[in-house]
Amino acid sequence: MSAPSSPAQPSAIVGCPREIKSQENRVALTPGGARQLVRQGVRVIVETGAGAGAAYADSEYLEAGAEIAATAAEVFATADLLVKVKEPQPQEIAMLRAGQILFTYLHLAADKRLTESLVARGVTGIAYETVQIGKRLPLLEPMSEVAGRMSVMVGAYHLAKHAGGRGTLLGGVPGVLPGRVTIIGGGTCGTNAAKVATGIGADTTILEVSSERMTWLDTAMPAAKTLYSSESALLEVLPRTDLLIGAVLVPGAKAPKLVSREMLRLMREGTVVVDIAVDQGGCIETTRPTTHENPVFTEEGVIHYCVANMPGAYARTSTQALTSVTLPYVQLLATAGLEASCFRAPELVGGINCFHGRLTCEEVGQAHDLPWTEVFS
Repeated sequence: MSAPSSPAQPSAIVGCPREIKSQENRVALTPGGARQLVRQGVRVIVETGAGAGAAYADSEYLEAGAEIAATAAEVFATADLLVKVKEPQPQEIAMLRAGQILFTYLHLAADKRLTESLVARGVTGIAYETVQIGKRLPLLEPMSEVAGRMSVMVGAYHLAKHAGGRGTLLGGVPGVLPGRVTIIGGGTCGTNAAKVATGIGADTTILEVSSERMTWLDTAMPAAKTLYSSESALLEVLPRTDLLIGAVLVPGAKAPKLVSREMLRLMREGTVVVDIAVDQGGCIETTRPTTHENPVFTEEGVIHYCVANMPGAYARTSTQALTSVTLPYVQLLATAGLEASCFRAPELVGGINCFHGRLTCEEVGQAHDLPWTEVFS
């Protein structure tokens, strides 16, 4: 891509609506982030109550120089660049307009209807989860860290007898063996899950396909065991597993179904599954999305925790972690425009999932058997 030669454009108006997905308490812009944007000459509009779930009051945004809008409709109608946390809900999709930039987690590979709707609206959808630098997903990593650490916490809770579980304490006690945790995937999610699991004394095994990653895990996490991930390996460990954590991610694509219903039957009644990959369709056949209000269901005697926005439970920590990595891109997009931003930060090109009425993410196209094109073709 060659550098844009057109004169600098006026700063985009940045809009931050309140999240309306069930039990989603995060916010896409902190008062501190708003302050930095305003200092750069950017107009910032925040919907009233947008930060309440993360303990940020409207007054803090006003003090930072942002404007407070009474309704989401006002934010959507005014903003050139919309920053969100979760994918737009149906009533939000109806307010999007052609040419508008939407910067958020999209997870389109798991939702064909949303994909087609965003393409039809003509918006430019930039997905946090497909912005990639080398092998890293910098805008996904903070939430993967939160979800990974949470997975052991919620799994341990639901193993309790009063919560419907088998009654196993993962850390064990003197004279009693600890519970067994099996983690599928040794990436950011899996590593953070293993940190907590080994920290409480659980017998922890990480299944991974990359020999390089397993070598790193063996050095960095000597308290955890590694095992080459395969169907035969799963068949071996599932009968002994108390907590199974699905932490598999293929950037932009649907998660592979690595644990079938038949394989799940190998697990004992009252054991627990936490599928962190649920946002991308889940890596366990029996997975279906749940909410923080109703987080679990039971299939084949196994308790499933499949909340699609796990980090929303710890909204303030998650908001601060997320916005620390997204804000530099918001600043760039707001002050330089899309094309110049992609020239300065080429990783943004991979984040563009739809552009001017076209699907521009190959993995999403393959997931839904839809045509796609390069962004700047």
